[in-house]
Amino acid sequence: MEIILMQKVANLGNIGDKVKVKAGYGRNYLLPQGKATLATPENVAKFEARRAEFEKVAKEELASAQSRAAKLEGFKLSLTAKAGGEGKLFGSVGNSDIVEALKKAGHAVERAEVRMPNGPIRQAGEHVVQLHLHTDVNVDLPVVIIGEE
Repeated sequence: MEIILMQKVANLGNIGDKVKVKAGYGRNYLLPQGKATLATPENVAKFEARRAEFEKVAKEELASAQSRAAKLEGFKLSLTAKAGGEGKLFGSVGNSDIVEALKKAGHAVERAEVRMPNGPIRQAGEHVVQLHLHTDVNVDLPVVIIGEE
């Protein structure tokens, strides 16, 4: 299936690139989310007519993500959770807990933007969580879990 990318997609291409993808990926993910359109001659002509508009929107999204990243730079998130004697948490700290704490601190972050490579945090102490704000903007956020008995 040949498509035209309407926005930058990680590991695939930039705006306006014509790429071949498997039919399921295109039909079930890229097309419904508006990230791409079929590469028919009519769609190619429409895209070329509106290319500047799409690139302007992409630049604005990137600038917005970079400003959010600048606000988060140097920020350290502290959370308290019930823990046992050795620092092992009762339960865990997941994406939604981190998003709620960031919102209370005044930072707007979506749940899907929080990346936890090692899964939920189950131990008190200092951990690093990655925030994926844009395809080009990633922020490492230090998270301190304080265990209370």
